[in-house]
Amino acid sequence: MEADFKTYYQRLVNKSRNQGLIYAAGVVIFCAILWFYSNPLPVIILGGICFLLIIILHRRYTKKYHQRLQLLNISFPETWQNILENNSVFYANLNPADKKIFNQRVHFFLAEKKIEGIDTDLDDTVRLLVAASAIIPTFAFPFFEYPNLKQVLIYPNAFDEKFRTDHTEGQERIIAGMVGNMYLNNTLLLSKPNLLAGFQGQDNGNVGIHEFVHLLDKADGAIDGLPEIFLNNAYAIPWLQVLKTEVKKIKKGQSDINPYGLTNNAEFLAVVSEYFFDNPEKLNQNHPELYRLLSTIFQQDPERSR
Repeated sequence: MEADFKTYYQRLVNKSRNQGLIYAAGVVIFCAILWFYSNPLPVIILGGICFLLIIILHRRYTKKYHQRLQLLNISFPETWQNILENNSVFYANLNPADKKIFNQRVHFFLAEKKIEGIDTDLDDTVRLLVAASAIIPTFAFPFFEYPNLKQVLIYPNAFDEKFRTDHTEGQERIIAGMVGNMYLNNTLLLSKPNLLAGFQGQDNGNVGIHEFVHLLDKADGAIDGLPEIFLNNAYAIPWLQVLKTEVKKIKKGQSDINPYGLTNNAEFLAVVSEYFFDNPEKLNQNHPELYRLLSTIFQQDPERSR
């Protein structure tokens, strides 16, 4: 994979600057006309305000890109690399060039997305695995930024519908992760032990990847199992046909796919995405057509890279 972040973000900065110069030239021409026909003092004030607005808007628009260009000059800590090597099979199997891209994206994610512990402490391992959960399903799209995410809240345990982590009798549902809505819009919630267990192979799935796939699904406006930002229209019908076939097998007990995928199309996508990234060889062996379509959606072939 190739991803020249420096050239890409410098181009965006230059583009914004050039647009600013065009707007500034327009202001000069407009003010010159007003100067000719009216009192110079209001024209000077108006021109100054317009120039100030152009500068403010330019700086605000390019702030993230300047920050990313600065982050490219920061070395990736060896301790962070060791954490990823020891906890993520996906990362460990990348070649050195792809690991560099992954590392740069980790820097971007941690600098721009707030990761906060709710009644629990966070260490580098937790933060890095949150970033890895975001990057793994989008690795073929290095410039994707999760525009619908601002913060990730980490809970000390699985929680219920009221976000209580005390496991008492009568709880209807224990939640390991969820995409926030309403007042928690642009927020992702994860259980810390479930996040860690998912990467260490101690859990039945990977809640981090699961929830970030929901975010990808939501990027087109709806969590419906059809991530239109990645899934070309030509593949939508084949995807739904394979989904329908696999759902029937799950209902008959003839599939090793997590039955939670029966909940709805969105959960099916998230569940099989976990399977795709955590155990691609097995998925390709047991569900070759499903594997092929997921490779198309994510533009990745994790089995071949291992």
